[in-house]
Amino acid sequence: MSDAKDTAIVEGRALVQDYSMPGSLFTGSKQVRALKGIDFRVAQGKTLAIVGESGSGKSTLARIIALIDAPSEGELLIDGQPIDITRRRPGPEMRSKVQMVFQNPYGSLNPRQKIGDVLTEPLVINTRVPAAERRERAEAMLQKVGLQPEHSNRYPHMFSGGQRQRIAIARALMLNPRILVLDEPVSALDLSVQAQVLNLLADLQDEFELTYIFVSHDLSVVRYIADDVMVLSKGEAVEQGSREALFADPQHPYTKALFAATPVTDLDAIRARVQRRKEAREGQTV
Repeated sequence: MSDAKDTAIVEGRALVQDYSMPGSLFTGSKQVRALKGIDFRVAQGKTLAIVGESGSGKSTLARIIALIDAPSEGELLIDGQPIDITRRRPGPEMRSKVQMVFQNPYGSLNPRQKIGDVLTEPLVINTRVPAAERRERAEAMLQKVGLQPEHSNRYPHMFSGGQRQRIAIARALMLNPRILVLDEPVSALDLSVQAQVLNLLADLQDEFELTYIFVSHDLSVVRYIADDVMVLSKGEAVEQGSREALFADPQHPYTKALFAATPVTDLDAIRARVQRRKEAREGQTV
């Protein structure tokens, strides 16, 4: 778990999110509280995993941290600065600090855009970088995520699911963010590809000192990648702590039930097999 003295790069204080739900002709609309006073803090370079069942509030919290939605109450701080998106949109400087990677890579990529245009679009919108430099950055980022520069001339449908998720990660990194919010980023991939993408995320985190907010229902993935874990149930944070502490000795009955009901896959073993295959391929090309 992060040292309490570490400066939090992102912090939530008593975050509440209410939604209006349509009611009947007689009752009218009603308020539903999706988040109920969430507190958290994450130090730079660390990973906070947010876990819970469907409807627990995981994605709602992720969208607040990613500056997509504003909380109904409470405070979100980035680098110690309170963020208020209820009155105005965050400027390019703040927007560049936080980026989001969604669950479905195909749904988040414009099928009519070539990959080079997908990657350079954030630079076009948020910076004044010349076109030639934008292309160079895009090709360099493709290589960072394990793809080739020539892939910039292809369309999303020409890639596998794992490759499309690599492209989505590359796009999120184009503005050099400090925080990535990852909402179920590997749940649509098979296990061997999951391990490859998780390896990539770990490497990128080390290289760029990235902070991850990692939303997942898969405890195997959480155990593999997280430093700290927050367990949500019906909009409440029922338990928080280091990965080691929660997996070794969960305290809350909901956490115990969640862990007991979830089969655990040995991703370390899968990662080792993937690495051996990679080394074997590299040995053949030498």
